[in-house]
Amino acid sequence: MTSAPGPTPLSPTLPQRLTSLDAYRGFVMFLMMAEVLRLHAMAEAFPQSGFWNFLAWHQSHVEWVGCALHDLIQPSFSFIVGVALPFSLAARSEQGQTQKQKILHAFRRALILVALGVLLRIIGSGFAKWTFEDTLSQIGLGYGFLFLLGLRSVRVQWITFAAILIGYWLLFALYPLPGTDFDWAAIGLSRDWQGNLTGFAAHWNKNTNPAWAFDTWFLNLFPQKTPFAANGGGYATLSFIPTLATMILGLITGNMLRSEKTAQQKIRWMLVAGIIALFTGWLLGVLGICPVVKRIWTPSWTIFSGGWCFLILGGLYLVIDVGGWKSWVFPLIVIGMNSIFVYLFVRLVNV
Repeated sequence: MTSAPGPTPLSPTLPQRLTSLDAYRGFVMFLMMAEVLRLHAMAEAFPQSGFWNFLAWHQSHVEWVGCALHDLIQPSFSFIVGVALPFSLAARSEQGQTQKQKILHAFRRALILVALGVLLRIIGSGFAKWTFEDTLSQIGLGYGFLFLLGLRSVRVQWITFAAILIGYWLLFALYPLPGTDFDWAAIGLSRDWQGNLTGFAAHWNKNTNPAWAFDTWFLNLFPQKTPFAANGGGYATLSFIPTLATMILGLITGNMLRSEKTAQQKIRWMLVAGIIALFTGWLLGVLGICPVVKRIWTPSWTIFSGGWCFLILGGLYLVIDVGGWKSWVFPLIVIGMNSIFVYLFVRLVNV
């Protein structure tokens, strides 16, 4: 095992593969693979055990507001897609691909991701279940737009990121709250469901928001076994829009990592960005401006989870690419370089 002699800036012109990025991807896929352990069963068998309850809690999604380790899988996967894009663009340029070829490849890949998501639901349910809330579909719906942004300046990427979050926040904030005659039973909830928020934050409640309203129209355009009324988990198709914002954060980070900044500057950038994002997302939730909800990918969740992504990648970059400690992450790298296969395997095992 060798150690890097000092900070070596990544070349902005020569595409390089970040070992830390493959390790991060492998770590995310490992968390997904851990689903098959079903630790909640151990927690149910030993309800007094703080150890098993802790592990089980972090292996499942929080009910609505908040964050467990398991909730960071999808934003990490989305963030990684964005980080990898500048390296992919550079590699394709080295291969002599034209702009048209690159764009066609990107949109073809996006279509395949959406199709795989739908296919997995068909296999899992035995019929064509036309919903688009899973990780592959969400990334696929936004990937073409991400690719086009990858061809623009970082300034345009930041402006687009801000516009998405502000616009998506306004979409929810201006949507009317349910009236006294609202049919709560139709969405599988009660008015006093423990996850319901009050006051201004109620605009982001489960299945009473504009993303849910959109799906009651959009998803029923497809052949469904029964008319779509609500998603049991509160997930929504339109979450691909703020998910795109998460991918843009990754895209901006990927551009930064390919810049002429020194290794110390890159680490400092990710550390500062991570702390600021974590605090900002948390504060928006605490103040009631926008609750931190992964299931509908609120703008505050985009910022909060993005903070964790910055810190995780920054830590791995420090240890692996700068520190040179690579041997211990070999299993993660193998998993990370076969992420789509692992994702499909886990989903098929859990059918």
